[in-house]
Amino acid sequence: MAMNDISLTASMRSTLVSLQETTNSMNRTQERLSTGKKINSALDNPANFFAAKGHTDRAGQLEGRKDAMNEAVQTIKAADKGVTAITSLIENLRGVITQARAETSGTGATAEQVAQFDTLVAQMDTLVADASYKGVNFLQDGTTLKVSFNEDGTNSLTVSGSGATTTDLSIGTLGAGDTGTTLDTLEDTLNTALTTLRENSATLASNLAIIQTRIDFTTDMVNTLKEGADKLTLADINEEGANMLMLQTRQQLGTTSLSLASQAAQGVLRLF
Repeated sequence: MAMNDISLTASMRSTLVSLQETTNSMNRTQERLSTGKKINSALDNPANFFAAKGHTDRAGQLEGRKDAMNEAVQTIKAADKGVTAITSLIENLRGVITQARAETSGTGATAEQVAQFDTLVAQMDTLVADASYKGVNFLQDGTTLKVSFNEDGTNSLTVSGSGATTTDLSIGTLGAGDTGTTLDTLEDTLNTALTTLRENSATLASNLAIIQTRIDFTTDMVNTLKEGADKLTLADINEEGANMLMLQTRQQLGTTSLSLASQAAQGVLRLF
């Protein structure tokens, strides 16, 4: 049936339009109450909607960077654990040399001590190989890892590894019968290796501090961006609740007004 097929009085038409506007306002208010947002699409407020979306998108990208930074932290921690273990093995190697010096027979290092020394040296190399995290090993020379800090990767830090194998640390070998100067020279290589490990560990610790600081900063930045987006889009629930009560009252009054406006037309029925 076309709209022109039924004619409404001016008062009924006005009341009907008012009811339709009230219904639209109620639908909009219900959406805000259900989502908690006053802006749910670009139609509500294009400027605020796209500004909030930009903040949210950037926050998501930074959270992705933060995940990568956390992985870099774990990689550095794995290397640090390896350095600690290698340091312990070197201390044991020093102990073997001390035992060799204390041989009362004066014949120098025994075959058992040589075997023990060789076992410890072999364990050092296997330990280095096992100190990797997700395929990245900072105890192997030439290893690098780029850690990006911002969303477009223009701010970053490249963490470089340092070799910690017995070859890299120039650790010598113990031979049966070694005494005196030979043992002193071997111990010097161990002392130098410990110094190198401490220096490498300090570099890793410095990089770790930088990355951890950037993680904390990124967390704060993500929260700031999300808060900014919320301020642009979130609805005042108390206000929207009050609006709903008022709209419901207005709808009831409109229905009553429509009923009153139709009484004139109903009067025609009394003629029959």
